[in-house]
Amino acid sequence: MRAGGAAEVAAAVLERRLASPPWTPDWSSTPVVILLLGVNGAGKTTTAAKLAARLGAEGHPALLGACDTFRAAAGAQLETWASRLGVPVVGGKPGADPAAVAFDAVTAGAARGAHAVLLDSAGRLHTKAHLLEELRKLVRVAGKARAGAPHERWLVVDGSLGSNSVEQARVFHEAVGLTGLVVTKLDGEGRGGAAVGIARETGVPVRFVGVGEAAEDLLPLDARAYARSLVGLD
Repeated sequence: MRAGGAAEVAAAVLERRLASPPWTPDWSSTPVVILLLGVNGAGKTTTAAKLAARLGAEGHPALLGACDTFRAAAGAQLETWASRLGVPVVGGKPGADPAAVAFDAVTAGAARGAHAVLLDSAGRLHTKAHLLEELRKLVRVAGKARAGAPHERWLVVDGSLGSNSVEQARVFHEAVGLTGLVVTKLDGEGRGGAAVGIARETGVPVRFVGVGEAAEDLLPLDARAYARSLVGLD
């Protein structure tokens, strides 16, 4: 088989692995609460802001929850994005209980008529049991503010990383039950091949990909284009 033909076959296999129905939240019952989680540096805060911008442009106003109270810079970064986008944000003082911030954000989102509440959580190593327990607490408390919340639990992974992302996904999935994946930083050399391994390991679909720094650079996954890029066809 010629090289081009082999690549086409490989792309088709990867496309089938990555393909999933489009994300269609139930906007008849709001707010839809989305928790973004993952390790430090994956791009959770930027993803939260980009998602807020995207949803707002689609007619679904969002509220941001600054649940990363361990890094003062994270709250400041989210405040800057929120100011730029005209999106409300609920936060807490440095060192505040992240679960309490999540509760306040979900409650505020419901009171203000937000269609979505996006919870930006602190980066945490998947190898640290106490950090995973803090994450589970955040999930439990969000559920007290609104039944079923967080309705989505999306792992944000750096597309330039490799197999370690698969282990991250496995552990986080066991801890809180992931419902989606966001692959970031695909504007550089990284092609995000770990997404295939994560999909195979967990069955969790890729919802969005980050392809740049601008607010509009968060795109729904195009499984065909993504698969072809992984094997160097496009």
